[in-house]
Parts: sequence; C-alpha cells; structure tokens
Amino acid sequence: MVAFWILAPIMVIAALGILFVRKAVHAALLLAVVMISLAILYAALDAPFLFAVQIIVYTGAILMLFLFVLMLVGVDASDSVVETIRGQRALSIGAGIVLGAGLVVGLGQISLGTAVGLDDANAPGNIQALADILFSRYVFAFETTSALLITAAVGAMVLAHRERLTPKARQPELAAQRVKDYAESGKHLGPLPPPGVYARHNAVDTPALLPDGTAAPSSVSRVLAARGTIRSAPATADAIDAIEKQIGWAPHAGGSGGAAPPASTTEEAPATGDGTP
Repeated sequence: MVAFWILAPIMVIAALGILFVRKAVHAALLLAVVMISLAILYAALDAPFLFAVQIIVYTGAILMLFLFVLMLVGVDASDSVVETIRGQRALSIGAGIVLGAGLVVGLGQISLGTAVGLDDANAPGNIQALADILFSRYVFAFETTSALLITAAVGAMVLAHRERLTPKARQPELAAQRVKDYAESGKHLGPLPPPGVYARHNAVDTPALLPDGTAAPSSVSRVLAARGTIRSAPATADAIDAIEKQIGWAPHAGGSGGAAPPASTTEEAPATGDGTP
C-alpha cells in the first residue's frame, strides 16, 4: 500500500502531462515514468512475470519504438492544426464521451465475487497461474492486444517511410560532381586533410597546421569553429608567460642563468654496456 500511495500521484501527474505537453519527446519520457511506476506496482503485488514484461516489452521495446519513430519523423516538426476531415474534432469529442459513458455504465454493472488473495491466486506459481488465465478465459483479449501491437509497429514503419523523389547518387555520379565543382569553383577534389601534428599529439581533434602555425580552415569542424574553441599556434604563443606562471617554471632561475636547454630533434643512442656510446 505504501508503494501505491507514493507512485499513484506520480503516475496520474505523468499521465496528465502526456496530454498537455507540447513536445513529443517529453510525452514519451512521461510515458516511460508511467510504465516504470506500473512495473514497480506489479513487483509490490508479487507479480514478477508482469514486472519483467512491463520493463522489457513495454518500457524497453515499445517505448524505444516510439522514440525511434520520433527521431525519424523529427521532433521539431510541429503538428498541423488544419483539419483534413471536416468536423473530425467534434466527432472525436462525441465518440470520447460515448466511450467514457459506456465504460462507466459497464463497470457499474459488474458484479465481483469473493476476493481471492494473492497467495491463493499464485498457489501453482505466478507464471503458471497467469498462463492459465491468459490462454483460457482471456485468450480473445490477449490475441486482440497482440494484433493491436503488430498494427502499431506496421503503422510506425509506414509513417517513417519516405518516398525517394530522386535516385540515390552512386559513386560515379559523386566523383563526376566533385570534378565539376573543382572546374567551376576550384573546390578541392579529395577528402578533408588529415589532422596535423601539434606538439606530441596526432588525433582527430588536432587540426592541420599551415606553415605560419595557424589551423587550416578546411580541417576544422564547423561546430568547434562556432564555439570558438580553436586556437592557433601564434595565439598560444602569446599565452606562454601565463602558462609558465601557472606551472611554476622560471626560465631565469638557476646558477648558469637558468636558461632551459634547447630542444633537440635527435635521439641519443642507448648505452650498450660495453663502454661504447
């Protein structure tokens, strides 16, 4: 009961949020909250099979299908508010009212028998008892639900499918287009230049360097350039004094003037142990 009183308000608020949020991604996340809370309630009611199904199938598979469709369709695309069928909103409101009234009347006329405890219901085992109910008394509802899920999956694929208006460019067409761009605007034929060598690093996050030490614009990502995180070698050289102060290195300290030895580009041969250098 404690889990119910804690999770029930959260589920109601999340369910209402699904109806009123504007972004589809937020609605999917709120739906995940409702499904996970329901799974926890199943676990509290000694129903481990329903708990696992709720997490694996509904929260893990179906919700991921929703997110996959949202990523394909586009989360920034606003839904059209123009009615494609005249009067569909009034018809949907009326159908919703009729459905709600039918559910209220139907539930009000249900006569329940003596309540059976969970211990008696799960006497042969939770999974065995659940399978007996699903494939005997509620087999029609179970098969209808499975058909509904399959229909939802097919509908998601239909919504995500887009007809290609132009044929896909093959490698010969792409090569011909690169040659044409080079002839018209002088655009480089080959791929982007590889990353340059800066200090001791040679990685994709290091841009190629021009002879004057600046980064080659064609090797810098547009995202990094927009963020302003690219610094060239001359710009870094201006901050050498500040870097020396930070690391505590004083070039003028020491007995012989404190000058640091010049950097060498040659490597000394290792000692062989027989007295020869």
